[in-house]
Amino acid sequence: MQRAIHIFPQLQNISLIERLRKKYDPLYGFIPPHITLVFPFESEIPTQKLEQHVRNSLARVHPFTIQLQRVTASFDRYLFLNVKKGNDQIIKLHDLLYSGPLKNFQSRSHTYTPHLTVGRLKSDEDLEAALNHTQTFETSFETVVTEVKTEIIEGNGDSTIEFTVPLS
Repeated sequence: MQRAIHIFPQLQNISLIERLRKKYDPLYGFIPPHITLVFPFESEIPTQKLEQHVRNSLARVHPFTIQLQRVTASFDRYLFLNVKKGNDQIIKLHDLLYSGPLKNFQSRSHTYTPHLTVGRLKSDEDLEAALNHTQTFETSFETVVTEVKTEIIEGNGDSTIEFTVPLS
């Protein structure tokens, strides 16, 4: 089964993000806005064992504030809403989770950059147009991260929450 681990930020003005995602993100409608901590991986690790790993890994992590602002592009035509506050804490969560049974799933060919994906474009021209369109998107989004969720990615792309682990 395919899984991933995310932060699903609880934002008051999330409809602004969803408008961007509806226009630019092929995953719009399949999964809510999220910050990925562990990227999709194929595994038959039993739910109980995976949940225990997540709980143990995050046992000493306390809730923290994040702020998201400004849309930029990645080299592979993604549009990111950037993390401006809480970046170090998110990287810490990422590093803690990619240990034990998840260690072999971590890609060493990419540097982890915390972000919330708002789009994935098919061409450089589409990316340039999206960047022009989002140039004035300056809204700042802030919330407190209090939990992480593990999802199961269904065959049709739908996201089902497998379990939630609160931060202590």
